[in-house]
Amino acid sequence: MMDSAALFQFLDQLGIHYVRHGHVAVYTSEQLRQVESPLSGISTKNLFLRDKKGTRHFLLILDDTKTLDLKALASKLGTTTLSLGSAERLKARLGVEPGSVSLLALVNDAEHKVEVLMDRGVWQAEALQCHPLINTASLQISLADVKRFFEATGHAVRLVDIG
Repeated sequence: MMDSAALFQFLDQLGIHYVRHGHVAVYTSEQLRQVESPLSGISTKNLFLRDKKGTRHFLLILDDTKTLDLKALASKLGTTTLSLGSAERLKARLGVEPGSVSLLALVNDAEHKVEVLMDRGVWQAEALQCHPLINTASLQISLADVKRFFEATGHAVRLVDIG
């Protein structure tokens, strides 16, 4: 599992440009909105979800101002009830703690056991903000570079429409 320092090396090796902003530890999107930030782009909320049986795991990336209807999403995915994955599952699958969930954590999903879902509106943004595996910093990355990251990690993205 990569840590934040290894992630930065990985991004640099790929030639992915990012702007880094350090801040106090935040655990929710609401807390992050209270932090002054020079970053542009959509601030994302990243939810680690699982189905009822715990056989499927998802990383949902959406605009942090949107609310989510888990029942409606489960129906769109053709799966059973969705719920947040436990801290233990999160650590085992993506190598991060709650509050640090980010699309960049997919670097730790070498076996591709986590399905990636992204709100269509985020997929159309010029840039995204996300944590670099820790919740004391945020990065601004262009969508083109986010797509390159997904390609480098071998993750396909399924677009979904979230309210």
